[in-house]
Amino acid sequence: MTTATVRPVAIKIDEDTKARVKRLADARHRTSHWLMREAISQYVEREEKREAFRQDTLKAWEDYRTTGLHVTAAEADNWLAQLEQGHDVEPPECHA
Repeated sequence: MTTATVRPVAIKIDEDTKARVKRLADARHRTSHWLMREAISQYVEREEKREAFRQDTLKAWEDYRTTGLHVTAAEADNWLAQLEQGHDVEPPECHA
């Protein structure tokens, strides 16, 4: 990230939260600013992954509704059990 792309943003937090951030920042030998930036960055990354998973789920559901293709829970469990045992097996074929 270059300095030219960084823009200050003000957020309002209550005094208790501000004090908690300060204590934690001090314990980590970091600034409150660093801690808040890190927290926001981690939150955004986590939520982006959750949203991608949600979108993948919606797409899979729509694919199923359109085609009817699926694997059963037993087929999926068997495949996962094989992988856990160290076998390099292909996933089960989808069927109607």
